[in-house]
Amino acid sequence: MTIPNDFMWRLSVLAVVLFPFFVGAVESPSPTEEAIKVIQAVGEEGQGNEKASLALQQLAAGSTDTLIEVLEGMKGASPIAQNWLRNATESLAESALKQEGALPVLGLTEFVLDTNQDANARALALEWLQQLDPSAAQLMLRGMLNDPSNALRSQAVALWMEDGQKALSANRPAAAQMILRQGIEHARDVGQIRILADALQDLGAQIEITQMLGMITQWHVVGPFHNRDRSGFETIFAPEQVVDLKVSYQGKSGEVSWQSMQSDDRFGMVDLNQPYPGYLKEVTAYAYHDFYSSEERPAQLRLGCKNAWKIWLNGEFIFGRDEYHRGAQMDQYILPAELKKGSNSLLIKLCQNEQMEDWTVEWEFQLRVCDETGKAIHSEIE
Repeated sequence: MTIPNDFMWRLSVLAVVLFPFFVGAVESPSPTEEAIKVIQAVGEEGQGNEKASLALQQLAAGSTDTLIEVLEGMKGASPIAQNWLRNATESLAESALKQEGALPVLGLTEFVLDTNQDANARALALEWLQQLDPSAAQLMLRGMLNDPSNALRSQAVALWMEDGQKALSANRPAAAQMILRQGIEHARDVGQIRILADALQDLGAQIEITQMLGMITQWHVVGPFHNRDRSGFETIFAPEQVVDLKVSYQGKSGEVSWQSMQSDDRFGMVDLNQPYPGYLKEVTAYAYHDFYSSEERPAQLRLGCKNAWKIWLNGEFIFGRDEYHRGAQMDQYILPAELKKGSNSLLIKLCQNEQMEDWTVEWEFQLRVCDETGKAIHSEIE
């Protein structure tokens, strides 16, 4: 088929006429978006600081209508960039709080409730809502017991703890027990868990903290191997190559074999000074556990340890830290992992250094398997 020349000419004219409209339909970034991108690009060594400083001034002097947009810019930003953006949002919020009706209350409320946003940014937004209307903010916070942000979750638990104490003061022990039970089921802060567990036990409730938190208490351990001059962390000892619980190895001072060990600690802390007494120094040991999952699923390995460590899941190296005596706490290290259906092997390498001070003798760890909110995933069989 032949297309007439006059039709082609008309089509060309139409394209020329409409082209500017199509070009105009592609929106260019707003000044706020451009400023956020400049700050997000700040490097760890201070690259881009000068441009970021100008961008910060621009954002801080902007309209309060941009507050939510700047908060959203904190998602995925580096810690340094987050600090810059936090300063900008605080300037905007401070100005808004001085002007009645200037704070975007509905937008901030939706932002706080959006668990896909950055946890630090959500906490900031909640602070401003608390200043504006503490009672309304508390009502919202009470419903955040299962929030993926531990900081917000901790605030929610604190409110339930207050309610539990009020029920106790009013001589309503049954109500107090129900309220405190809700708190401990969702608590992740060790201090809060201790207080809640003690209060519930005083009320006659039986609380199995290790079970509730999913702490792994049954292990097979082998050692000690050497850690001379802190070289054990990088040394590949035999258990890293093949785990065979029936095999003996050449250890630091002779033959060593796997032995079963169970922690009776309230929070699942595994003390390696128990199977290897005498406060050994410059040593390395391994702990092994077979974790059974009924399905293939994403998970988190949450470790607390003040010594150098490495961890493997199903023979794949996950992560490690070559440092000593920084202090240990529950969920100190959160490691994303993938559980396969069936048996999953967990191997942890634990090194103790040469320091002899009293506060360096602890050689211990705790580990639990959780979902992304910190809720325990239990092994189906032990």
